[in-house]
Amino acid sequence: MPIGQVTQQVKIAAGLFWADYAVLGAQIRELEAAGVDWLHIEVRDGKYMDFAMPRGGYDIIEATCASTDLEVEAQLQMLRPNFSVFDQLADLGVSLISLPLETTNEMIFQNITYIKEKLGLKVGVWAWQGVPAIAFEQFIHPYIDIIEYESRAPFWKPTSGGASPHTIDPIVVDTLRRLHDMIAAAGLENSIELMEDGGLNAGNVAQFIEAGMTAGEFSSPLLKGPAGKLQPGTGAIGAAVDKLRAVMRQASDKYRDETGLK
Repeated sequence: MPIGQVTQQVKIAAGLFWADYAVLGAQIRELEAAGVDWLHIEVRDGKYMDFAMPRGGYDIIEATCASTDLEVEAQLQMLRPNFSVFDQLADLGVSLISLPLETTNEMIFQNITYIKEKLGLKVGVWAWQGVPAIAFEQFIHPYIDIIEYESRAPFWKPTSGGASPHTIDPIVVDTLRRLHDMIAAAGLENSIELMEDGGLNAGNVAQFIEAGMTAGEFSSPLLKGPAGKLQPGTGAIGAAVDKLRAVMRQASDKYRDETGLK
């Protein structure tokens, strides 16, 4: 289903952070065939997170858009992204641009309206754990298609097997519930997606669905395994999506109906 059309079933945004870029197109096609709802790319300028190299550049976005009919999200991990960046992303074929609440600063609503009115794209806002729920209040607005909250990531600690580098603290679930309640109180529960980003898996996703999440971003569970990155042609990617979808379907049926949370 399209981003911004909230459904009874919680959606899967397949993150490409852990993709194997040597076989990116084949992995994307298998994710699409398995039924993920959209693709999520982190677009990093190397300044926003200054310990890391730039990631998710225009070449990766171009290859992704050329490999799928799914909507593609560009989640900007950038300092003060500007109209030129948005224009280039639109030309490459993205459907959704998610703006970093912390670093877009005084231009954020200018940027939101430019993306929505000038480019005709979907738009979201996102922030890391630690930004209070109240900071999202002014973005519970008809122009916004998605609000994203990302759990902390102690990248200095090594991971093993298919584990995510993110850590889920109890406050993340509590914050998601507060954000849901704010969206519902504004009468926008059917038109603003609420997404948790980072650390989700089949073992913990139900508690986020119970809290009001309508979409989850998953990369490690769909593209990593104990032996490393999952390869196309083995059936492993489709099996990973099926496993996750089964758990999410059960939780969606338990906690949600056609109008939102039960």
